[in-house]
Amino acid sequence: MDSDGLPIVGPGVDLSKVGAIHPKRMLAFLNHFVSHTTRFLNRFSCVCEQKLSDLNIRIQHLETTMNLLEAKLASIPWLEDVEIAPAITASEPETQTATNLPALPAAESPGESTPSASTVVTVSQDPRYAKFFKMINMGVPAAALRQKARLEGLNPDYLDTPDAPAPPQSSQQSNDTDFSDEEDQGSSDDSVDFSD
Repeated sequence: MDSDGLPIVGPGVDLSKVGAIHPKRMLAFLNHFVSHTTRFLNRFSCVCEQKLSDLNIRIQHLETTMNLLEAKLASIPWLEDVEIAPAITASEPETQTATNLPALPAAESPGESTPSASTVVTVSQDPRYAKFFKMINMGVPAAALRQKARLEGLNPDYLDTPDAPAPPQSSQQSNDTDFSDEEDQGSSDDSVDFSD
């Protein structure tokens, strides 16, 4: 017997003379093990699923907040002309030179090509479509952007081809912008008349 009072089973015991565990007892042990393991795995999967669901909700809130922030920043007209210079750190000079190397052949090609090719404005550079491409990069669903483009009187098919030449601005759209300016001025005059 050992210190706990259990019989010492060692190499001197003849296992052929030891009685087998009763099958019902073995089945009870096996059922107990399976039920506890299943219960643990079910609990573990529920906790994991709940945490993933919470994380998904937090990511959606962050995406929504980022979309709203981007829309607010895009509504400030003088921010469109601001260019951000990339910060160069001591650990990144190799990556910057690697990114500048492919740009060198592109810088040489405009001198060789016709000057009209450099004046062509693509759809992604057109200010009417630029905000839609920003929203696409932020993950806004394409169907919503297509509907928004239709509401603004733009062709939503151009959202699929950002490198295509931009369509010319129609006279109707330029007249619409003129009317909106006149309406804004008229509404401010009306508010002055009502205040007297």
